[in-house]
Amino acid sequence: EKGLQEASVVIEDEFRTSPVLHNSLETHGCVAYWHSQGLTVWESTQAIHNVRQRLSEIFSLPLSAVRVVCEYMGGGFGAKFDPGKHTVMAALASRATGRPVKVILDRTEENLVSGCRASSIQRVKAGFRRDGRLVALRLEAIINLGAYASWVPLVSGPYRMLYNIPNLETVEWGVFTNTIPHTAMRAPGFTEGAFGLESVMDMGAEELGLDPLDIRLTNYAETEPDTGVPYTSKALREAYIAGAEAFGWSKLRTPVRSGKTMRGVGMASVVWWGGGGPPAYAEVKLNRDGTVTVLTATQDIGTGTRTILAQIAAEELGIPVERVNVLLGDTALELFSPGSGGSGTLASMGPAVRAAAFDAKMQLLEIATQFLDAPLEILEIKDGQIQTIGGERSMKVDDLLRRLGDFAIVGRGARGPNPDGRAIETFAAQFAEVEVDVETGKVRVLRIVSAHDSGRIINKMLAEGQVAGGVVQALGYALLEQRVVEQDTGAVLNPNLADYLLPTSLETPEIEAVFVEPEDLLANNLGAKGLGEPPIIGAAAAIANAIAHATGVRIKELPITPEKIVRELEKTSAR
Repeated sequence: EKGLQEASVVIEDEFRTSPVLHNSLETHGCVAYWHSQGLTVWESTQAIHNVRQRLSEIFSLPLSAVRVVCEYMGGGFGAKFDPGKHTVMAALASRATGRPVKVILDRTEENLVSGCRASSIQRVKAGFRRDGRLVALRLEAIINLGAYASWVPLVSGPYRMLYNIPNLETVEWGVFTNTIPHTAMRAPGFTEGAFGLESVMDMGAEELGLDPLDIRLTNYAETEPDTGVPYTSKALREAYIAGAEAFGWSKLRTPVRSGKTMRGVGMASVVWWGGGGPPAYAEVKLNRDGTVTVLTATQDIGTGTRTILAQIAAEELGIPVERVNVLLGDTALELFSPGSGGSGTLASMGPAVRAAAFDAKMQLLEIATQFLDAPLEILEIKDGQIQTIGGERSMKVDDLLRRLGDFAIVGRGARGPNPDGRAIETFAAQFAEVEVDVETGKVRVLRIVSAHDSGRIINKMLAEGQVAGGVVQALGYALLEQRVVEQDTGAVLNPNLADYLLPTSLETPEIEAVFVEPEDLLANNLGAKGLGEPPIIGAAAAIANAIAHATGVRIKELPITPEKIVRELEKTSAR
């Protein structure tokens, strides 16, 4: 209260976000086969070890008697971490019949039972000094958990982790309702919270006559605000600058009207974790034909995990990536890996694969000392060739492996612990340009620039794909998507793709990804952090801020539909 009393400007308002559905291209489904050795399940899942553990508990089977396989999957976005009722039904039917049983949910079933992003009501009171410094903020968030969810999404995450706020209070109430339980969905809590917080930041900037970028730089946090510890690395300032330059921010600060359309721009800041961590294990096997096999029990959920792990092994071993084969997605490998979510797969599994490749490389070089009559310290592998650093003596890797015959070289690696007393976080600055028809309220997003600090980028094409996918999901969250329920019963009224609106190529804007790439070697031996969540977190807020900049009216409830815009414009003209 004292901080708010000292503020020059106080913003107090309420923001609402709607429940939205995952709508992965591949619905939930599995094939279960109960046989004499136990139970094998081929499941569309983000976490084969989670599914294995739960099935072991449900059916009172030893863990070794349950095998779960998922080599590829068509999207999960947080909804596929555990076995579903369909998994249990398939296993029971297989046990009863002695035959493999397949259960695949159709689209309507998927949208009725697989959960949703929780809706939220955010009541915010924020105090700013005349220079834009945010001196006090209070958040009360009410979050719809559905009927029997077991956890509350961290809507306060951005409020607590993004800016340096000396007087901060956040309260979150998880409320049970007679609706489908929420489940994790790409940056749960943070995507909702960013809409409220970043709207308030722009409202403060407008009230004070400040540039929205400047007010964010004024409140920049040099250490982790919630804990006070230093970061392993932070390049959000660089992301602000690089993103603003790529977007042309300084030249677009005046709204442009052309006939019945208005153009405006907006931005938002992003924070997320994405540091990964142990336990995660991998093996790298050097084969006698000169190829390499990477083994790990992680899953490729459509993000290119196979490609990236192959790149990491190839770089460490000094061989062409074409020679590397990656085997994953099978608990029978008995190499534990964490579930693929929270932007943690690369930051967890990548270091384990690199450690395993390093182990295999050192074994190979140790053997090479005998063939090249050279000490280990002066040997290296480059372009598939083992050579002395000066290049005086050399031999091909595949020649040496062939000469070893059946002697196996297997490197083993594990993900080390995260550093004590440091915060591993990812950041982004997102910029949007929109065009609004002030007669119909229709919004067209023209451009998005998404500038990211996710550490070292291992594969730029895959990283750009992650950004594009997250931004398109955020566009749907901002403008189109809303699960509608019957008020008395909680029944879902739009569980299909005819009535539930998703963005298509017609709505998709030009998307530019910018990476500032601080190599974060304090976080892990790759210097890389996660990128799955950050692209969705701030884009909806940036679009909302751009609409407010274009029209002069602020919509405080998602999705921002044409009806809401027209209604607010009519209120303004009536004043």
